[in-house]
Formats: sequence, structure tokens, C-alpha cells
Amino acid sequence: MNKWSTRGLIFSALFAGVMIAMSYIKFALPFSAVPITLQTLAVMLAGSILGARYGTLAVLIVIGLAAAGFPVLGGRGGLAVLAGPTGGYIFSWPFAAFLIGLLAQRMKQNNLTFVKLAFVNFIFGALLVYPGGVSWLAYSTGMDSWGKALTAGMWPFLPGDTVKALLCASVVSAVWKVYPIERILDSSHGVWLDEEKARVIR
Repeated sequence: MNKWSTRGLIFSALFAGVMIAMSYIKFALPFSAVPITLQTLAVMLAGSILGARYGTLAVLIVIGLAAAGFPVLGGRGGLAVLAGPTGGYIFSWPFAAFLIGLLAQRMKQNNLTFVKLAFVNFIFGALLVYPGGVSWLAYSTGMDSWGKALTAGMWPFLPGDTVKALLCASVVSAVWKVYPIERILDSSHGVWLDEEKARVIR
């Protein structure tokens, strides 16, 4: 776990590509500068499938490419985008991916796996992102009340975030059955114990 694995780095790059692709699926809201996108779903998936280290790296790759001017955020890029109304959400993503991944790595698979994954992804992949996102949205657009900021940057997105968390939990539960997270975290020592349906790192 102390060394970076080639497998993990490859998956980080692949998930960065997934996140970029999902950023193009977006719907603008007439009353908000924040669009509805699938980027948060990509962050949830990255943390849950890749773990804290590689999930965070995948998100940082996308942010780094955006900072360098590449159009990786729904066809846009550059420092102006990162400093724009959605910047608070974007810079919250690495923390979300890290915490989701950290808990995913410690999560034991059982009959409650889906419920636990859904809860973790909603709390850390959605709710955790809002304080920074809404605060920066209010500041960057000059909103004069928290009510307006929450209406433009949080309330309309909660139902969709709930669906994303449930979808992520469903996908990850299925993935873990055939490709447990240890295979990414430690390609040389991760083992899958089929008889006990447990995951062990030696």
C-alpha cells in the first residue's frame, strides 16, 4: 500500500477519462449558473472503485488538465473556469473522492453493502461538496442572501444526487463481486477469499 502500482495509475487515468466524458452530459438551469451534470457520479465511482489514493488522483488529473487549459469540464477549461461560479464544487471533488475511497477501502461486503455505499456516496459525494460549492457560488456571483445561493446551488440538485448515489452503489456492488478494490490498491498482495466472501490485504 506504500507504493503506487502501475495498475492503480492506469485506472486513475481511465477514470479521469470517464469523468471528462461524463462532464459533457449536462443540463443548464435557467435560474442558476450551475448545470446538472454527471461529474459528481464520476467522482463517486472513482472513490468507490479506486479507493482514496487513486480515486483522488483521477479527480486531480482532470482538475490539472483544466487548469492547463484543456477543455475537460464539459468542453471548457482554463483558470477562469476553475475560478468561476462552479469552482467551489470542482475543488471539493478531490476531498469527496478521498473520503469515499477511504471508507470504501474499509467497508466489508455483506448484505448491507449497497446501503452502506449509497449512504457514503450521498454524504461525502454530494452533501460534502455543497458548503464549498454554494459559498463560492454566492461570492463569485454577488448573491446577497444564503436563500438565493441555496436555491441556485443546492436544493434543485439533491434529488439527482440521491439518484447518483443509488446508481453508484448499484454499479460498485456489482463490480466488487468480480473485481474487489484490493486488486487496485495492491496488485501483488490483494487476495479474494471466495469461501468467506471477505476481502483481505496481506
